[in-house]
Amino acid sequence: MSKVFVNIGLSLDGYMAPEGMTMGKPEYKNWGAKWGALMAWIINQQYFRDNLKLGPGGETGPVNDLLRSTTERIGANVMGKRMFDQGEVAWPEEAPFHTPVYVLTHEKREPWVRPGGTTFYFINDGPERALKLAQESAGSRDIRISGGADVIQQYLNLGIVDELEIALAPVLFGGGRRLFENLPEPGPQFRIDKVLDGPAATHLRYVRQCGRPNQIGLNGRKDIIRRETSA
Repeated sequence: MSKVFVNIGLSLDGYMAPEGMTMGKPEYKNWGAKWGALMAWIINQQYFRDNLKLGPGGETGPVNDLLRSTTERIGANVMGKRMFDQGEVAWPEEAPFHTPVYVLTHEKREPWVRPGGTTFYFINDGPERALKLAQESAGSRDIRISGGADVIQQYLNLGIVDELEIALAPVLFGGGRRLFENLPEPGPQFRIDKVLDGPAATHLRYVRQCGRPNQIGLNGRKDIIRRETSA
């Protein structure tokens, strides 16, 4: 049975994205430099460079192997309209997903087919409908909730996220889009499954505890951040 998982980068103070993140103005509140520091770990990986056709080079080793295995398990992606809008102007012609991508939006738009196996579908019927379509297309592979923060929160609130994979980078944003907020009490509870230390990020995997989501507690964002910073 396929799993639903989140795979994102996170700052030490719990932000997925810095304040003022607008693709056209990276100098605004220095968000471009902050985002670069958050994602420095992935840019140097050989698998990432190969996937985006950035040329030869890059690091190999446990982090590169982790990135490869995570990417290869994905059968479909789900993302929000804001993430899509930012990526649409930044991704290469061959978008780096190579799977169906379901975009949560109020905009009605025909599917957008890209070279290399990526097709974006624009879903107007909410997160549950997007997930159902993603599961149908993913087959035995897993569904990645790509972001942004509000979309991940919606799926956490539905209690259907099986795993959280977080690359915790040693950077502080001081503001931006937090991951762990707008969550119900009680919510899903996770346990630490794996920790991999890298030079530019600590890679953490959390697996949801067994039990019905509305009966097991997660003490909100503070509980998750405490686990991350103590791992």
